[in-house]
Amino acid sequence: MRFPAHITTDMLTWQAKNWWQGRTRYPLVLMLEPLHTCNLACLGCSPERYNGDLKDRLDLDECFRAVEESGAPVVSICGGEPTIYPEIVDLIDGIVARKRHIYLCTNGILLDRFFKKAKPHNRLSINVHLDGMAKTHDFVVDRPGVWEKAIEMIKLGKQLGYRVCTNTTIFRETDMDEIEQMLAYLDSLGVDGMLLSPGYHYEVLPEKHFLFRHEVNAKFQRVLELSKKYRFYSTPLFLEFAAGLRDYPCTPWGNVTRTPEGWKGPCYLIGEKFFPTFDEFWNGVDWDYWESRQDHRCQNCLMHSGFEASVVRKLGERPRDILTMAKWSMG
Repeated sequence: MRFPAHITTDMLTWQAKNWWQGRTRYPLVLMLEPLHTCNLACLGCSPERYNGDLKDRLDLDECFRAVEESGAPVVSICGGEPTIYPEIVDLIDGIVARKRHIYLCTNGILLDRFFKKAKPHNRLSINVHLDGMAKTHDFVVDRPGVWEKAIEMIKLGKQLGYRVCTNTTIFRETDMDEIEQMLAYLDSLGVDGMLLSPGYHYEVLPEKHFLFRHEVNAKFQRVLELSKKYRFYSTPLFLEFAAGLRDYPCTPWGNVTRTPEGWKGPCYLIGEKFFPTFDEFWNGVDWDYWESRQDHRCQNCLMHSGFEASVVRKLGERPRDILTMAKWSMG
């Protein structure tokens, strides 16, 4: 199977529970940002995600409350760089005890320090950021030697018995032949899965590195081809969407985000407003408006954070899609 069995059963149980309660909108993933402090300043990141002061981090009780309030069966611990979070091992142990699956999203620089304190668990996946081979990746993160360290930590993680996956952003300058080279190399290391997502152009991040919709479609037609050769965590239906072969409404409530500033609305990328409580967030966002993708900041967005949840939400509308996803999950 592509994922541990508990991910599928937990997700189906959560969906059945919400269906029974008559809820059509509910989170599938909690994006938990316990801090904004980071040890890198990557080109694809907004300033608040690497300028945060460590003293402003969420405490453990706030993190656990977010896990429980969202109800989501999957928690992605991001930031900032979560391995800087002083209580990271206690945080992971507490989320595991609450029977959630965790993706620890990291640049890999401090993973050796984390590995000395933590232990593998089937509810924990280490998700390492890699945006190409050495020269390209080190350019994107603006520091030499980071790619080499990340690869070293991927190898060590696998040796120690962790599930290890990777996360790659496709930019305008991304050489797709290089991406294939990277995928082949990661496959040779025994990486459990690879997630590819488009960097897109919107008002807050106007740099020339980001993609417009037609550029995303062109790049992801190649990614879709590569997905047939390598073990992707990106679903085939999302990749068809990113390649321009199908369409979905956005599902901004699918990946809810808790940060040191509060609950981020409307979505993981657009922080129009931060809410102090989950109830204020859930009832304070105009979900109809953001689902419609009519806002100018949404026009070029094909991010997995908004649309992988749409794949799940719309899956029952086409029997062939159910079969496609079942075969992919078992692969």
